[in-house]
Amino acid sequence: MLFGSRRDDFSSRYHLTRRGRFKRIRQIWNIARRFDLRHGLTPVTMRLMFEALGPTFVKVGQILSMRSEMLPQSFCDELAKLRADADPMPYSVVLDTLAAEYGRPVTEIFRHIDPTPLGSASLSQVHRATLVTGEDVAVKVQRPGVRDTMAQDVSIMRSVARYAAKFVHAAQVIDLQGVVEELWDTFEAETDFLIEARNLRDFKQFCASYRYMDCPKPYMSLCTEHVVVMEYVEGISVSHPRQLVAAGYDLQDIGTKLVDNYATQILDDGFFHADPHPGNIIIRGGQIMLIDLGMTGRLNAKTRSVLREMIFAVAKQDSPALADGLLRFAGSEANPDDYPSLLADLDSIVKEFGTVDLRDLDIAAFLNSLTQLAARHHIEVPSTVTTVGRALVTLEGLLDEFIPDVNMIEIISSHIAASRSKGDAARDEAKTLGLEGMRALHGLLSTLGDASVASRMLTRGQLKVNAELVGADEPMRLLSDMVNRLTMALIVVGLFVGSSIVYFAGIKPVVFGIPIVGFLGYVIAFILSAWIVVDIYFKGRRSRRR
Repeated sequence: MLFGSRRDDFSSRYHLTRRGRFKRIRQIWNIARRFDLRHGLTPVTMRLMFEALGPTFVKVGQILSMRSEMLPQSFCDELAKLRADADPMPYSVVLDTLAAEYGRPVTEIFRHIDPTPLGSASLSQVHRATLVTGEDVAVKVQRPGVRDTMAQDVSIMRSVARYAAKFVHAAQVIDLQGVVEELWDTFEAETDFLIEARNLRDFKQFCASYRYMDCPKPYMSLCTEHVVVMEYVEGISVSHPRQLVAAGYDLQDIGTKLVDNYATQILDDGFFHADPHPGNIIIRGGQIMLIDLGMTGRLNAKTRSVLREMIFAVAKQDSPALADGLLRFAGSEANPDDYPSLLADLDSIVKEFGTVDLRDLDIAAFLNSLTQLAARHHIEVPSTVTTVGRALVTLEGLLDEFIPDVNMIEIISSHIAASRSKGDAARDEAKTLGLEGMRALHGLLSTLGDASVASRMLTRGQLKVNAELVGADEPMRLLSDMVNRLTMALIVVGLFVGSSIVYFAGIKPVVFGIPIVGFLGYVIAFILSAWIVVDIYFKGRRSRRR
């Protein structure tokens, strides 16, 4: 039943009830009616409606903004503006939440907590505070019940998707149930603040190799599933270029280092900040500080390698190499239904993006087009690739607005070229030659084995040969026509000779003075002769026209 009373583990864990589900459905229905969806849904209307529907749909919108294979680009661009701003929680609720998380009075941990929040979002709220040990920190507190609300919405979505799947085959449109499960996995990760704390710890280790890059230090012993305590960062946001210049900073130097480090995160380390919007980038003490590690992406070595190869394949206008990279994304089981059609579509991408210099290649637009093409051919591209594309779009928008003199694509392409030294290229080439040599050797050994089997069969008289003469169809057809005509001519001659013998024998009965058997023979011979003449004449004319 769509609204059945059976309580499964999911419902029990998040305290979901039938009454609560009906109440939430009424809320969703009333909000949808307010936006008058019957007259069409525009990108702006969709964004405003998601904001009104609450944290679940805000997150849905943020996720959909990175899935251009599911929505038109205009909708993705508008949904990318969702920042989940919300009315602040009462200060008393923040204190009660902290006390419940730590199981002891807040005063034993914090000397002071600023009642005015630094920021308030649909999922959480951030306050500046001072630990009893004197450290200046930022405390991120999750709104009470937000995960239960999300679970209620996901439960409704699951029911709708399950019933929709009975009427719409997933392969025809989209795997609705799979999308809902992916959303819930994202929700769980977003609302588990221990994941963000670990992201801060890991990114802090990555930044140790760079004097100009850093992130807030997490206080792991004070972080819980619903609270993150991290170093408070005070500086100048990259969205205030005039203040940065007044403080003595070089905007071009900041932009170049930011983009080059971002290329390192994506292509070399495989762990990157997935939401580099201006509010998450602060300049402090000559360092670029990346804050809010709630949204990150991870690329394994294979994905990073394929990504580099595909970028260079576009630059070389090599559609087969681009197709190979795309299929490598999909795994060893990938087998497109129409490989020629795939190559033809990739040709269009190569024509669009491969005719420019590598330094002018719009990598974000390229990844977006590639993802949409893969979806059309039922090739599954890792979701992290679309995350990379969206992050690059965000970063490029930041640069265009605040540091326009920095060419992001040129820096990333230079980074790729520099990371591939002559030694690396030689090693890669040697590795490629070794693999190809091994395949060739295996092929040679397999051929020798087949030859040995064929030799044994030949000596035993068991060998059969199927041969096909390429281009022999037309000559064989002409030869067949010649044989047919010759056969018919022999039959006609036989009929004439036979009928003449019967005529001279004077066998009765007779017709027109000719024995009836001989008469029939003459008639048939005449008809066949006329057919042969007509056939030769018309086939001769057709051959002359060709």
